[in-house]
Amino acid sequence: MKLAALFAASVLALSTGVAATRVSLEPVADGLTSPLTLIPFTDGQKLVVDQVGYVRLLDKANRLAPEPVLTWTNKLAKISLGSFDERGLIDLVLHPKFARNRRVFITYSAPLRAGAPADWDNTMRIAELTLPAGSPPRLDPDSEKVILEVDKPYNNHNSGRLAFGPDGHLYISVGDGGNAHDQGKRPETGNGQNLQTHLGKLLRIDVDKPAIGKNYGIPKDNPFADGKVALPEIYAYGLRNIWGFSFDKGGRHELFAADVGQDLFEEVNIIAKGGNYGWALREGFEGFSAKSPKKSPANAPRVGARGEPLLDPILTYKHVVGVKNDPEALGTSITGGYVYRGKALKNLRGQYVFADWSRNWGLAQGVLIAAQKPVNGSGPWSLDRLEIVAGENFPGTTFGGQKYPGYVTGIGQDADGELFILTNGSNSLIHGKGRIWKLVPAK
Repeated sequence: MKLAALFAASVLALSTGVAATRVSLEPVADGLTSPLTLIPFTDGQKLVVDQVGYVRLLDKANRLAPEPVLTWTNKLAKISLGSFDERGLIDLVLHPKFARNRRVFITYSAPLRAGAPADWDNTMRIAELTLPAGSPPRLDPDSEKVILEVDKPYNNHNSGRLAFGPDGHLYISVGDGGNAHDQGKRPETGNGQNLQTHLGKLLRIDVDKPAIGKNYGIPKDNPFADGKVALPEIYAYGLRNIWGFSFDKGGRHELFAADVGQDLFEEVNIIAKGGNYGWALREGFEGFSAKSPKKSPANAPRVGARGEPLLDPILTYKHVVGVKNDPEALGTSITGGYVYRGKALKNLRGQYVFADWSRNWGLAQGVLIAAQKPVNGSGPWSLDRLEIVAGENFPGTTFGGQKYPGYVTGIGQDADGELFILTNGSNSLIHGKGRIWKLVPAK
């Protein structure tokens, strides 16, 4: 069955009309557990978020510093070490004026706060920390200032990704609350379409102009800034569990968001202000029914409860669990990436490079993918599964002649636009299984 699926994936690359692009992976660092984020820091250095509660430093030579920049393990909700768990230290971004103000923002799964429903699981917290100047860099744990908190009923679908936009505002993705089908411990309508909750949304806030009594403000042009129809922080909605979003460094600086699907489809959206992306009325381009999640109902809805249009993704691919042995089935859980603006991989310039966590729950078979905009500028983007060829010291797993880096937990981008692949060699949180690779041309 696995061989058939691998053959099917190669058929997909041919069906797009785009020759499969060959790439290789250069080992950068190991000794992590589950790296989720890599961002540029200063002077060619990079910061890495390890899910189990650490921020690590990669120096100019891509060597991992022995001492963490931040140890946050005692601040996290109790996570299941040695098992699969989506909670932890999730993301980190630097303020656009970091060189002057030294402000850093993180997302993490905190213990359930007082006043939250007693049978809920954790509180997602967005917090600000200060990173004093000096070497080696050390985030000040006592400088924590809580910006925003969102209570979560379940331990999955945390999302919690962060990015500063070209407008200088902080964008925050929040999962739909967890469980499955946008059901359980929530209104019958689910959270994705409920405009009175932050769950299932992309938020936008102003961390430079806080409102009275808060540590942030509402941008005046937020789609629901007056709070009459929806919570004022909401920028877009109808989202299930964004696992990676990024602004294009070039072009029109569009916002690309990879939204993890249920059983049938994974999708990528270009986010528009006030947009409704359909969950849980739709999954991908198709209708969705919680009563029959592995079969799309006919006549997918086109509008939401207020008559607003449901916006289509730019691409989808099928999920191997829901549609076995299908040539369009690529993986099990999308991992967001970036529009490639680097110099090393000329064939990928201008393409959205992303990944899937793994083709198989029990085997480390992460897939790298590139998407290309249609020549005429409209319609779904074409997909090209990147072929990973053996590079120097590449110890990725091999199956059926294919190379896999591991479970792809994240994709990072350095100051030059070059991409790094973050992996876990296990589907559980086990120290030493996490690795960082640099995406390089095949030799």
